Amino acid sequence: MGIIKIAAFGRKESIDRLLSYTKDDSHIEIIPIVYHHVNEIADLIDHVIYYDVYLFTEAFPYRFVEHIVKDKRLPTVTVVYDEYMLLTSLFHLLLEGKAPLKRLSIDAVSRLQVKKVLKDLNIQSTDIYSIDYGKSSPADVDRIVSFHQELWNEGKIDYVLTTVYDVSERLNALNIPNKRIPVPIINIKDAIDRCVSLVQLNQQTNGQIVAGYFRVKQGHSPPKERTPYDNLQTILGEFAKQTHASLVKISQNEYVMFGTEEILQYIKRNFREFPLLEDLKQHVAMPIDSGFGLGLNAKQAEMHAKLALDACRQSPKTCCYLVNDQQETIGPIGVKKHVDTAKLYQALIHKARLNNETSYHFIDFITLRNNEPFSSHDVADYYRVTKRSAERTINKLLSGNVIKIVGEEKPYTRGRPRKLYKVE
Repeated sequence: MGIIKIAAFGRKESIDRLLSYTKDDSHIEIIPIVYHHVNEIADLIDHVIYYDVYLFTEAFPYRFVEHIVKDKRLPTVTVVYDEYMLLTSLFHLLLEGKAPLKRLSIDAVSRLQVKKVLKDLNIQSTDIYSIDYGKSSPADVDRIVSFHQELWNEGKIDYVLTTVYDVSERLNALNIPNKRIPVPIINIKDAIDRCVSLVQLNQQTNGQIVAGYFRVKQGHSPPKERTPYDNLQTILGEFAKQTHASLVKISQNEYVMFGTEEILQYIKRNFREFPLLEDLKQHVAMPIDSGFGLGLNAKQAEMHAKLALDACRQSPKTCCYLVNDQQETIGPIGVKKHVDTAKLYQALIHKARLNNETSYHFIDFITLRNNEPFSSHDVADYYRVTKRSAERTINKLLSGNVIKIVGEEKPYTRGRPRKLYKVE
């Protein structure tokens, strides 16, 4: 596994602690996303590009973007706010002599946490009040501040323990004594470990599935003097072996294949000249429909492969199409598309303002892919650069109107979909 890129959301002091803890780990890169108030976080997450995992250093601000995170299926970890934190804070209050363990109000992720700690400490005081963040999203700062303020104004409390920076700042402005419950380093370490585990799990289990359907075109039968069915099975068997895929014979004239990364990379490398298609044309005396489908599971990939197979009906000859996980049809594969390289070069130099070397590489990239849609991940792979560097190039191409957004793909169950681009 390479470097894990973690987009970390938090205030400067939280991010500084995180960076201090991970500075000697060469396998982790922290991308700081610093905010000053919780209402900024929704805007920030909308402008953050895809990373391996999103880490929230506070539980409360996460509630402001929980719905966005779920909609986009972003891989997310939140630093745990647990009973240990509350227990430590109550203990420090006793040591500092600032307040007895009564006449307090506390806000927490869950009121059950407060009840559990008080029970463990054998504290039965009815002078300790608690409020949690509530189940609604986004969470409400005003609601929590009002809870503490009303108790203070009614003379029921002498002190507030809060887990929220914004609440502490508001209470300070109201001259209400308070202390923010700090996050122990052990909770930060645990969050980092969970980030690493989540990325490892996603890489192991959430890669795209590729299904392929191969079928003799309807209305065609083999010449008596040849054995094209045997040739078809042999060619597909060799292709499956080469791409570490599995091949299943449905009938004499139809096969289905399932694979993962190897077969997907084979297709991407051969959009322009597809060796499998050439083998079928040369050695099978009947036209063959070939359809590949991408999906996050076998059923979805199979459904998309059948859609790709249907697209082959428009041609009387052997042909191949691909339908991605967004049900966009790509192809025909293996048929060279014209790319006006001179015109593209001028646009890259004068509109996108790329240098000569980068321009030539991009032309090679587009030609190799047969001018099919591509993602920033594809560019990074081809150029052998970081994803961030690839995105800088893509931003120049977009600004110069050399390429346009034509769709998106979602290669992992968790994570933001990747935008797909095409030359204008």
